[in-house]
Amino acid sequence: MPVSFSGGCACGAIRYRVSADPQYMGNCHCRDCQQATGSAYFPAVRVREKDFVLARGEPKWFERTADSGNVLSRGFCSDCGSPLFLKNNARPGAWVLYAGSLDDPSWYTPSRDIYAASAQPWDLLHPDLPKHDRMP
Repeated sequence: MPVSFSGGCACGAIRYRVSADPQYMGNCHCRDCQQATGSAYFPAVRVREKDFVLARGEPKWFERTADSGNVLSRGFCSDCGSPLFLKNNARPGAWVLYAGSLDDPSWYTPSRDIYAASAQPWDLLHPDLPKHDRMP
């Protein structure tokens, strides 16, 4: 895993940089994340706000109350639609990046599956990861 890394949207209008290792990496299977990704889960990379720099562009934001009851603000590119990151009001001072928005997502290593009770039956969860029905 790199100490610093970068990412952005598919069209390049939005770019970000992170200057430190992530605090957390995990797969969220809640229904809200399924809808936001259009897939089975959200591969999440949480970083400290102080280590995050929005280097280019301005995302469009969508706000919604998640399964947890917390307000999530999801940032995406208004040009190409790429989901990029979110802010959770339960964790001030953090940004949560979509692993697919990383320039090199190959180092993404989830530590657990959360909201596993909401996982779709066709989603084959990694058998070695701890499973939680909510955020622990």
